Amino acid sequence: MLPVSKDTLLRVVRRRSRSPAGQLKVIGIDDCAWRRNHRYASIICNLERRRVVTLLPDREPATAQAWLAAHPTISVVARDRGGGYGEAAAKALPHAVQVADRWHLMENASRAFLDAVRKSMRKIRTVIGATTINPTLLTAAERLQYEGYLRREETNAAILALSKNGIPIKQIVRHTGHSRKLVRQVVRGECTDIFRTRQSSLDLHLPWLDDQWAAGRCNGADLWRRLRARGFHGSLRVVSEWATRRRRAERADAQNLQRNPSARTIARLMTIGRDLLTKAEMVTVAAIEAGVPTLVEAREIIAEFHLMIRRKTKASLIPWIQGARASLVASFASGVAKDEAAVQAAITLPWSNGQTEGQITRLKLVRRQMYGRGKIDLLQARLIGAE
Repeated sequence: MLPVSKDTLLRVVRRRSRSPAGQLKVIGIDDCAWRRNHRYASIICNLERRRVVTLLPDREPATAQAWLAAHPTISVVARDRGGGYGEAAAKALPHAVQVADRWHLMENASRAFLDAVRKSMRKIRTVIGATTINPTLLTAAERLQYEGYLRREETNAAILALSKNGIPIKQIVRHTGHSRKLVRQVVRGECTDIFRTRQSSLDLHLPWLDDQWAAGRCNGADLWRRLRARGFHGSLRVVSEWATRRRRAERADAQNLQRNPSARTIARLMTIGRDLLTKAEMVTVAAIEAGVPTLVEAREIIAEFHLMIRRKTKASLIPWIQGARASLVASFASGVAKDEAAVQAAITLPWSNGQTEGQITRLKLVRRQMYGRGKIDLLQARLIGAE
């Protein structure tokens, strides 16, 4: 309802934009994607006042270092676990305390355990009796996945044979023609799952279905009719197949163990409460714990790390690193050791990068409102405000 054009309005917003006044003491810095996997920017927030300070045009360490050097009053820098921002802060503000983001620490620890499960999949398949699969019992889609798995196993065997003869990774890549990433994963023992897990339309309704099943309602058609009344738009077949799988899972016999779970499923089963497992799942977990003790040790080490962050027990970090370096999560422990000071600060100090992550979500909302066409100066004006 203003008698001005849209271009004039945008020029006024850009002209009247300003940066927050006052000295900065505690900041959070993180990257945000202009175009995922192609182009990134950096966002800097004042954690004390919970406000965006500025947007940087990229996430290069040199750009962050130049901006940090122009603000020598900063005493605390909260960041993610990537090395770029840490290196820039160390060069520009050697006196500042760097704080690793607690959420990323927890997530990296969980991912380290998942990687440990993937490295142990051969042993897991042996101990749960899933080393052989009957192709005649597979569906058409599962048969295609199984044939692809057999082809990958032939490739893995050839790579491992060369590696056991002492041939380095670079020469294996030249000899086989496979990518360096694939060869490195095979040599390190990382394996892929036989069957892929897919998202189902029932995922949002699983808690309700579990409650109904516990109450004794085990008829698939009846559950489907009740779900339709709750707004479910799927077919009867989807619910009937879920009920059939659930009924079979209640019977803990040898046939239930022949189907090989995925690494992600095994990691979930080994880390959730026993009261949430079915009988077949409890037998599977017990078999894995008895047959792969190194995986149990890795789970306990990761659980100890999570507990250390929750309880803020800084003194336990160095002994934890020493113990974890001899386990399946040694790579994660080495990363924590390299960033030991920032991890200790994350355990003891109240600052973290959660506020910055929230501002990134706000930035994404603003960009969507502008149909993804806003330049960095206009986005900064909208995020920070005008005079």
